Amino acid sequence: MAIKPRHAGAGAILLLMLTAFGAHAAQDILKPEQAFRYSATADGDDVVVVWDIEPGHYLYKERMSFASANDEVVLGDAHMPVGKPYEDEFFGKMHIYRDAAEIRIPVVARPMNLRSFELELRSQGCADIGLCYPPQVWTASIDMGGSAPAGRMEQLLNRNPATAGADDPLPPDQAFQVDVTTADPFTVSVSWTIADGYYLYRDSLQINSAGEAAQIGAITIPQGTLKWDEHFGETQVFFDEVSAEVALQRASPDGGTLPLDIQYQGCKENSICYPIQNVSLVADLPTATVSNLRAGNDDTGAPISEQDSLARLIVNGNILAVMLVFLGLGLGLAFTPCVLPMVPILSGIITGQGETVTTRRAFLLSLTYVMGMALTYTAAGAAFALAGGQIQAALQKPWIIIGVAGLFVALACSMFGMFELQMPAAVQTRLASISNRQRSGTYLGTAIMGVLSALIVTTCVAPPLVASATVIAQTGDVVRGALSLFAMSIGMGIPLLVIGTSAGRLLPRAGAWMNAVKGAFGFMMLGLAVWMLDRILPDLATMLLWAVLIFMAGIFLGAFQPLDAASRATTKLAKGFGMLAALYGAALLLGALGGADNPLQPLRFAATSQDMHEGVEFKRIKTIEDLEYEIQLATTAGRPVMLDFYADWCVSCIEMENYTFTNDQVREKLASAVLLQADVTANDDEDQALLQHFGIFGPPTIMFFDASGNEHRAYRVVGYMPADEFATHVDRAFQST
Repeated sequence: MAIKPRHAGAGAILLLMLTAFGAHAAQDILKPEQAFRYSATADGDDVVVVWDIEPGHYLYKERMSFASANDEVVLGDAHMPVGKPYEDEFFGKMHIYRDAAEIRIPVVARPMNLRSFELELRSQGCADIGLCYPPQVWTASIDMGGSAPAGRMEQLLNRNPATAGADDPLPPDQAFQVDVTTADPFTVSVSWTIADGYYLYRDSLQINSAGEAAQIGAITIPQGTLKWDEHFGETQVFFDEVSAEVALQRASPDGGTLPLDIQYQGCKENSICYPIQNVSLVADLPTATVSNLRAGNDDTGAPISEQDSLARLIVNGNILAVMLVFLGLGLGLAFTPCVLPMVPILSGIITGQGETVTTRRAFLLSLTYVMGMALTYTAAGAAFALAGGQIQAALQKPWIIIGVAGLFVALACSMFGMFELQMPAAVQTRLASISNRQRSGTYLGTAIMGVLSALIVTTCVAPPLVASATVIAQTGDVVRGALSLFAMSIGMGIPLLVIGTSAGRLLPRAGAWMNAVKGAFGFMMLGLAVWMLDRILPDLATMLLWAVLIFMAGIFLGAFQPLDAASRATTKLAKGFGMLAALYGAALLLGALGGADNPLQPLRFAATSQDMHEGVEFKRIKTIEDLEYEIQLATTAGRPVMLDFYADWCVSCIEMENYTFTNDQVREKLASAVLLQADVTANDDEDQALLQHFGIFGPPTIMFFDASGNEHRAYRVVGYMPADEFATHVDRAFQST
């Protein structure tokens, strides 16, 4: 075997690095061919590359590759050791090799008369002193020696099974027989029948589709058998048979076909490992009707989650009855922390009309706001469900949050009388000529605020929302799902109609009282701006903003204005509330400087550890692979698992953190479980993949897995749940595992 290093230009780069380190340091720096020595030899139909790495040096796994210089030689995927995880300043998350590493590269096919070929090796490594070598390219001549004249896999694919010996490996399509069946209009089952003495890698199973009839949803693969693999380490494999359930999101209820691209890889015990196999099959999709939607339960009396029960109601119930139910559910949602911020927005709009506002005009403005909110909520919910996206996460980009917060600040300044918000004169004139209404621009602005409120302010999912989105996503029945969303939005808007209309009747028409009310709503608008920015600002910055805002509100109420005997009772009352606000603002300032991060408990840093009720301790996961690894560990230990989906911008998530998970009874119920948390605040590709893997539309969503690693979907929790109710729910969920 002849070894020839090829790294043109590498010497010049290395010389510059040596000069930078100084003459004394250069004496201790090895050349790359000295730091990273290797040998490449043939072993049957495999090429084995062994790296000998000097102490104080390492090679990147992800920067290593192998190729044949001869186009007639086909190499399979290299089997490489797992490596040690390493966070690299430039490359990010990597794996490295130290001391030694052995890589095995299968030769899938080569001409019968070819006995040797040139192997290209690419690598890059570093020294612990801080020096990183430029990428290296080496070539090694591989002499196949007395091995078979054709690649082993080529022989397998071309041989006659009838004449094969009993111990000869089977062709891959005989060793692993793949079949596709349709369980129901929303589920496809992909099964493998595995020959005796063969096994499949669980991590290699992938199912994709580019068909238009449906989209691939969550793929459920059972846990496999742990096996120590020479190349992959401890991994899960399947013997005999395995079946994966694939959830579908239908584009329409009509029947049709769905092409599937299936990928897998397996081995024969104590023999060869096959290259990755790709198979294309077609699944028949029957017509989907509302009666066969899988809502997570049959009629056997088994428990069913609230969102799944509502989904069944949507698809099976009378549409008018469904809308009435969702109207009532929306009315209940109107009093949750996710919807309450709409109250000062609408009230500020009504108050901003000044002394000319009438009851009729207040009602029409409120109705415009509510209809803008409802229509947008309905359209956006349907669109995101059809696209498989997360409703509230899609609009949590920093530039959107800053823009909306800036709008609230502008509205607050208008309330304080700094300027008057109105449309440009040219636009107002054109609108007036079209509608012959003097104040049409105001209705347009109110409708726009309703749109923004629906998209930005309501950032929490709830069972009715998930049920509607599930029906749209799974069945393609947009009409029923959208109507339920619209009814829910109208229910959420009923209290806003009452409050907005009452403002036109109850608020004073002129004088100092009117200015005081407008100022109060101005502070509410500023509070909404801080609440929005809390999602992207550090805790210290948010606490300081709250401190300044509330302290200034106290001054506005007259906290430091003198009183005399002639002062009115209302003035004294306002001063009292102003003093309380000023004191609270000062407490927030002290809390921020002391490291507290909860505006509701600004002086918590001063409490002793015995006085503080700590919440449960979660282990954070990021990817599907992280979750499967943790579930496998829990299964080995015989423990159930609870998975919590969390985001910083989710109000109900914060409620669960502060009020539910800190409860002693809840902590006791969760003591025996493995507690995992997926923080999807960033809403990046990995977060979306994890959410879509389970068909989840957003946080807060809590899932329960039994000691065998199987999820109990009937016990999913969507939205906020009080501590006592959650403790009972956990008890039932774990008893059923």
